[in-house]
Parts: sequence; C-alpha cells; structure tokens
Amino acid sequence: MNSTPTLHGKVALVAGGTRGAGRGIAVELGQAGATVYVTGRTTRHHTSDYHRQETIEETAHLVTEAGGTGIPVQVDHLQREQVQDLMGRIEKEHGHLDVLVNAIGAEHLMEVGTRFWETGLEKGLQVMDTALRTHLITTHLALPLIKKRGLVVCLTDGTYAYNHHHYRMTVFIDLAKTSLTRFCWTLAQDTTEREVTVVSLTPGWLRSEFMLDAYGVTEENWRDAIEKEPGFATSETPYFIGRAVAALAADPEKSRWSGQSLSSGQLAKVYGFRDVDGSQPDSWRYMLDLERNGKANPEDYR
Repeated sequence: MNSTPTLHGKVALVAGGTRGAGRGIAVELGQAGATVYVTGRTTRHHTSDYHRQETIEETAHLVTEAGGTGIPVQVDHLQREQVQDLMGRIEKEHGHLDVLVNAIGAEHLMEVGTRFWETGLEKGLQVMDTALRTHLITTHLALPLIKKRGLVVCLTDGTYAYNHHHYRMTVFIDLAKTSLTRFCWTLAQDTTEREVTVVSLTPGWLRSEFMLDAYGVTEENWRDAIEKEPGFATSETPYFIGRAVAALAADPEKSRWSGQSLSSGQLAKVYGFRDVDGSQPDSWRYMLDLERNGKANPEDYR
C-alpha cells in the first residue's frame, strides 16, 4: 500500500499535539482530510512547564492548512474533569471519535544517568504521571466514543524488541515507556469484540524541536549533528511518524496490528510512505543491527 491515505469525514484526537511527534501526526491526519482536535497545555496566552514557544493554535493552523480541520483545545490530561469536558465537546460536535492518539511524553523531566535511589522521587513520579497516567485517563474516557473499527495509538520510545532487554536511562523512564507497550497489548484483548485496533508506536530518532535544540541545529542543517552523533543520520522528521499513523488509520485491515509494538520505520516498509526528503529511516533496526554485529553504517538505514 503506497497511496495517499484518505480520512475525509473522520474525527481524530491528538492528545499532546503541541509539538514534536504529536504535531507531525496531527498535520498528517489533516493532510488526509481528517478533523483533528489538538490538545495540550501551551497556548498563545499560557506556557506550560516545558517553557517552549510552540502552541496548540499553531498546530491546529497547520492541520487546516494541510487540508483538514484543526481544532485547538487547551487540556491538561492529568485533570480528569478537563478530559471529560473535552470528550463531551467531541460527542456534542461529532457524536463519535475515529482515532485517538496519545502523544504526551515527559522528555523535559528526564534525569538521565541517575540511579533509582538518587533520582528525585517527586520528579520520578511526575514522569510516571505525565508519560503513563495521561494515556490511561484519556483512553479510558475516550473509548466510549470510539467507533467500531476505530484506532487507538499510544506513542512510546522504543520497540518491544529493543526495550525488553535494554535499560532505558532511568527506572522511572524505563517503566513509563515499557508499560505503555504492555498497556496497549492488554487493552487490545479488551477491545477485540468492538473491533478497535490498539497499538503502541514509536518513532525512530526524532528530529523534534526539543532534539534539534539539544544538538544545536535546525531542520535545515540537521546533518551537522552527525559529526557529534553518527547514529543521528538515521533520524526522522515528526511527519514520518505522522504518515505512519495516517496509514494505519486508513487501513481497512488495521486490526491485524492490534496489540503489537510498532515503529515508523517498520510501517514505512509495509505502507510505502516516505519522510519529507524521500527517505525511509529505520533507527531501531540500525540500533539492533549495531548491537548484534558490533558495527553498522547509519547511512544504510535511510
């Protein structure tokens, strides 16, 4: 399958669509013609603890510009009442939901390299709340609205094949990321009769605004960071994983994936989509091959 996905008449919610993968997914769903509710905490008038300038209004504008309908709604997905109000609005305005994407992460809270007892407990619990509890709250309240043959996607970091034998930075981050994979597998068992497809999905090395800033580069000169980190040659734009979600949402046989741990690079090979530069990067295959063989040329994984 390599045709452009068509999602006209479909209603999607991207929770955590302010920036990064969430923004890329929202825009690509819009490109396919969907109506996309874009939620997050940062608006033109309010900045979250990320302390970044990207806003939900900007993302919604990009969705509409791409050909869909973008609807920004300020929501803190840890606040149950706010999520309930959001679902009430979606039900009133559309009566149902076709696609739910949980794209909320906790990158700004990471304490890399600290042992469990050295990590600030409050920050560790905040990681669990932000990266896991938000997905649980939002999915629980959204499922009654999700139509038969609908799609639920939880974004995580790493495939099951990689994560199940790798320690992911700290205990709290490791638990948050691996728990989402297990959550999607178990939820898929619960939703079989309703024919709702549930997957965990990971991008590869994502060139998010956050990551580009960390390497001191922009999207225009991102390859300058390869000198510092060769593996960055396998990186991808947020639109690549957006195209993965759009392809899944448009697939009439998507139920074959339910319960699985998927990656953008893996799905690109199946559905035929490419990144904005025409490449098909596959960071996770690169990292597994590097581990198995002791060497791998990252340029071969584009």
